[in-house]
Amino acid sequence: MSADEPLGRRAFVVGAGAAALLGGGAVPASAAVVDGPLPDFHQALKDELNFPLAWGTSPVRDFATWRRAARAVVEEHLLVDRQDGTPYAPEFTARSQGDGYTRQLVTVSLTRYERVRGALLTPDGAGPFPAVLLLHDHGAKFDIGKEKLVRPWYDDTRLTSAEAWADTYFSGRFVGDELARRGYVVLCLDALGWGDRGSVTYDQQQALAANFYNLGSSLAGLMAREDARAVAFLAGLDRVDARRVAAAGFSMGAYRAWQTAALSDHVAATAAVCWMTGLKDMMVPGNNTLRGQSAYYMLHPGLARYLDIPDVASIAAPRPMLLLDGEQDPLFTAEGVRAAYAKLRAVWHSRHASQRLRTEIWPGLGHVFTEPMQEEVFAWLDSVL
Repeated sequence: MSADEPLGRRAFVVGAGAAALLGGGAVPASAAVVDGPLPDFHQALKDELNFPLAWGTSPVRDFATWRRAARAVVEEHLLVDRQDGTPYAPEFTARSQGDGYTRQLVTVSLTRYERVRGALLTPDGAGPFPAVLLLHDHGAKFDIGKEKLVRPWYDDTRLTSAEAWADTYFSGRFVGDELARRGYVVLCLDALGWGDRGSVTYDQQQALAANFYNLGSSLAGLMAREDARAVAFLAGLDRVDARRVAAAGFSMGAYRAWQTAALSDHVAATAAVCWMTGLKDMMVPGNNTLRGQSAYYMLHPGLARYLDIPDVASIAAPRPMLLLDGEQDPLFTAEGVRAAYAKLRAVWHSRHASQRLRTEIWPGLGHVFTEPMQEEVFAWLDSVL
C-alpha cells in the first residue's frame, strides 16, 4: 500500500494493536496479519510459551503426582465433562464370518448426547484376546470413518470409497482386518463428522467447532472424551483381556491414540503413526494447521499455556509407546518430529523405561502407513501385549 492510499480498517486495527504493545509511536510498516494467517507478533507469543507443567520443568518431582496433575489440566481444557456415569447400553448385530475372525456392528453410548456405531472384529477361537482400539484419520474425507480401517462388509458404496483410501495410504490393506487375523479384537468407531455421524464438509469444520464453543463445549474435547470411553468399553468386553488393550492409529488417529493413552489407564500400549511434533515447530508459516478447519479437531484452547504436544503424550509414560513418522511428511517436519521425540525419550528415560519407547523416522516416506510400517506395528504389539 502506498503512502497515498487509505489505511484499511483491518490493517489499522492490527497496526494500532502493535503500536500499543510497542508503547505508542509510529505504526510499524510491517504491521499486518501475515504468513498464513498469523499475527505479525506471533513470534512473541511463541516465545512466551515455556510449558511450565511439563515433566522436568514442573516443580512436582514425584512422577505419579505429576501424571495426575498433568492429566487434570488436560481434562480441564477439554471443556467436556467426564461421562463415566453414562451406561454404554451396547446393541450388537449378528456376527458374520471373515477370514479367521467374525465381524459385527455395535452401537454404544459414549456420552449422554448420542449413540455411536462402530465395527467390532473378534478372532476365531477361545478368548479372552488382546485388543486394539483403532482410531481413524482425518484426511478431509468424511464419507467414511471406521471404514478407512475396517473393510465395510455391510455397505458396497462405502467399500468402494474405503478401498480407494486403503490403496492411497495403507498399501491396499485394511489395518483392522489384518489385526483381527493376527488374534486381536478390534473396535473402530466414527468420530463426529465421519461416516454414520456425518458427513461434514471441509469448510464447515470451523463453524462446527465455533458452535461447540458457543455452547460451552468443544469439538476436540468431545472426541477425546469419546475415545477414552471407547477404550474403557473395549476393555470391559468378556472377549477381551483387559490387561492387554492398545490404542493405535494413523494421522489424526495417531493423535487420538496417544491422547487416549494420556487420558485413560485402560491403554496398555500405544502405536501412533504420522502425528507427532512440537507445538512451536508446527506453528510456522505454511503448516497445514494454520488453515484452521481440520485443526479444530485437535485444538484444546489454552492448553499450550501449560503443556507442549509431547508433554501430553508423556502422561502415558512409562507404558509402551511406538511412534513412526515419515521423513518427507509435509504435515510434520523431520526437525519438529525429532524435537518431540527427544522430549518423549527424556521422560521415559527418567522412568528407567527407555526400552518401552520406540521412535522412528522412516527415510523417503511421507504421510502414509505402508505395509512394512504396519508389519512393524503388528510385531511390536505382539511383543508388548
